[in-house]
Amino acid sequence: MSWMVALLVLSVLIFFHELGHYTAARFFGVYVEVFSIGFGKKIASFTWLDTRWQISAIPLGGYVKMKGQDDLDPASVSFDNDSYNSKKPWQRIIILLAGPAANFLLAWIFFYAIALGGPKTLSPVIGDVVKNSPAHIAGLEKGDIVLSVNGEAIDEWNQLSEAIQSSVGTLTLRIERHNRLQNILINPKISETQNLFKETIKRRMVGIAPMGVTHTVEFTPISAVAYAGKETYNTSLIIFQSVQKLLTGVVPAKEVGGVVSIVQITADATAYGWMSLFFFSALISVNLGVLNLLPIPALDGGHIIFNLYEIIRRKAPSEAVITQLTIGGWMLLLALMSLGLYNDITRLMQ
Repeated sequence: MSWMVALLVLSVLIFFHELGHYTAARFFGVYVEVFSIGFGKKIASFTWLDTRWQISAIPLGGYVKMKGQDDLDPASVSFDNDSYNSKKPWQRIIILLAGPAANFLLAWIFFYAIALGGPKTLSPVIGDVVKNSPAHIAGLEKGDIVLSVNGEAIDEWNQLSEAIQSSVGTLTLRIERHNRLQNILINPKISETQNLFKETIKRRMVGIAPMGVTHTVEFTPISAVAYAGKETYNTSLIIFQSVQKLLTGVVPAKEVGGVVSIVQITADATAYGWMSLFFFSALISVNLGVLNLLPIPALDGGHIIFNLYEIIRRKAPSEAVITQLTIGGWMLLLALMSLGLYNDITRLMQ
């Protein structure tokens, strides 16, 4: 059942991506011939608003087929008033950006729902204190509750961690210990650690770890807006950085996952409740938005590059160049999909 939910979630994310393209295209008067969830053989379809809406056999994506625009046949163009090609380059760019934008918007909606549901976060309660660390020397103990750093209130462990990393000089920690308040002066030291991508970095640390105590964060409908925006931004930034680290070799190719990993992770999240499911759905939605902005000719980002070229050079790239680059883009995408599928199968076998 959880796998069916995962496939449904993936289909919803794809639907919203393509709906972004569809909405922008119709706004600029472009005739949309087909709106498909999935690729390959048509399973079911109906016609509405002069567009054939269909579900296809291979649930690995989707597409909106606009008049005069066909990735499988880049040379197939039309300059009728209701065709994609007849629109100005900036209008085409908006149509192309609308798909990823829909994914970012959907992620924001997921995060907004999470905020209203009352997400849990780590409390600033100290667990382990490393021996001979700045925290140990200053006298911090297991169970201490950090209330503020240099007068700035601390409500979550992440806030405490960020305050230490961005600090300069001596810190004043206001703590609660056995229902008594006291101030503790502490001098962080620069130590080596690993970041999210397992790179060795240096940062200011004091030698403490969280106890693992959590509390529910309450948001109003207004404050949830900022929370959702921040989480969407942070998630997008991490995925952009992940792509960069992958291209530069920091993240090994074996870490690339395919649709099997996506479905499996989403299915696992389903078992932990709606909030976990919404979180991973938001993560995947942002992932779709970011990856579609990559400058690969078969993706939205590649087509945006073509249109930017036309704006700068005041002429469109030749059909031969577009065809060759698009074929190359499809080959690259197929290679990445094959790598992801290979890694998925390897993980399942292990």
